[in-house]
Amino acid sequence: METYTSPSDHVQLHDLLFVALFSEKDVRERVQELGQAITQQYQDKQPLFISILSGAFVFAADLMRAFDGACEVGFVKLASYSGTTSTGEVKTVMGLEKELRGRHIIVVEDIVDSGRTLHYFHEYLQAQEPASICTVAFLRKPEAVVFPVKVDHVGFDIEDRFVVGYGLDYDGLGRNLPGVYQLAER
Repeated sequence: METYTSPSDHVQLHDLLFVALFSEKDVRERVQELGQAITQQYQDKQPLFISILSGAFVFAADLMRAFDGACEVGFVKLASYSGTTSTGEVKTVMGLEKELRGRHIIVVEDIVDSGRTLHYFHEYLQAQEPASICTVAFLRKPEAVVFPVKVDHVGFDIEDRFVVGYGLDYDGLGRNLPGVYQLAER
């Protein structure tokens, strides 16, 4: 059972304790900044935002609302995590149902750690012959990168620690937290 203990500074999810990393205000302000930057980049285009489920859905929704222009959205579900660790393998659980050829694509990812998921998905997208591909990640762990992937816009760079909140979960819990929490040191 999920237990919240003073969500402003820490939260208990299943058997683990998480401490605050970014407040709801920090998140909201940064997403607005990213939305403004993407609006300038795509002001005369009608981009297709592709949210990588499940973790990026909250970020994608807020980012699209911060984008001032015509746009569309699509979803793809790629899985590579079990619990708090990567399985080392990317699986497409739910694919896209949109034509991508000639489109301006904005890939919205919750977190880039090893880069495996984005590397896999970027190769798939390139084969669809889009006009352009832009990648926006809410969080990035520079120390953890194994697969070189280009991330055009980053919300926050963080240390290589497990995080929850704002769409990110620990075994299904914590996605609804408005801020970001990192695993407490034991």
